[in-house]
Amino acid sequence: MPHEPVDYDAIAATYNRRYEANPMQPVADTLNELAGSLAAQNVLEAGCGTGRWLADLAAPGRALYGLDASRGMLHGAAQRGGRLNLVHGRAESLPFRTASFDFVYAVNALHHFADRLRFVQEARRVLRPGGALAVIGTGRVEQADWCVYEYFEGTLALDRARFPTPERLGGWMAASGFEGVESRVVYEIDERFVGRDVFASPFLEKHATSQLVLLSDEAYAAGLQRMEETIAAAEAAGEQAEFRSRLELVMVLGRVPAG
Repeated sequence: MPHEPVDYDAIAATYNRRYEANPMQPVADTLNELAGSLAAQNVLEAGCGTGRWLADLAAPGRALYGLDASRGMLHGAAQRGGRLNLVHGRAESLPFRTASFDFVYAVNALHHFADRLRFVQEARRVLRPGGALAVIGTGRVEQADWCVYEYFEGTLALDRARFPTPERLGGWMAASGFEGVESRVVYEIDERFVGRDVFASPFLEKHATSQLVLLSDEAYAAGLQRMEETIAAAEAAGEQAEFRSRLELVMVLGRVPAG
């Protein structure tokens, strides 16, 4: 289903608030473990954004490359310092030589790529024998319990179209020449807000997530109003409304044959 791309240049200045609220460190730890197990010297993040994950992968003798379609996000990544090689481009057409990386990964980015299968094929091309591709993102949208899906019309349907299941993504990897494809949960988001405390969540801000960014201002306001009505109804009954966010981040990993 076609959808408008997110204008990340417009929200780059405030994007890192999500990581200030929840750095999701287990994701960074997983990436570090993989890079170490591969003895990766050249690492590429596709859809690197402001560089939150690249920043945790710095190691002696390791060259880090970040690619993003948003110049604003790359500007934010450059502010982190360190020796990051930042490139403006698209994941569906990686501007790198064949067999030039040991490890390629994407975190919460695949659903933004215009041609996701093409990205997997491009990752296979730029990886050396023995290298690996890791894609981390929301695993099964249908199983998520997220107040955004419940109160903001259109967000669930959007994500059903944007997020491939781990099985489908694994199939793309296998068809592109990866072997030993596997998937596992690397992080579980489980948050609970009571009453109006939910409005203090940075993930509920209009520019916090692509699901909300892509809503019109009117649709976003309508979602907030539905939450207000739920809170008021609970208070009228002498109770407190509860808002939950339960989502799994799943990693699908594929390896390039060693020889």
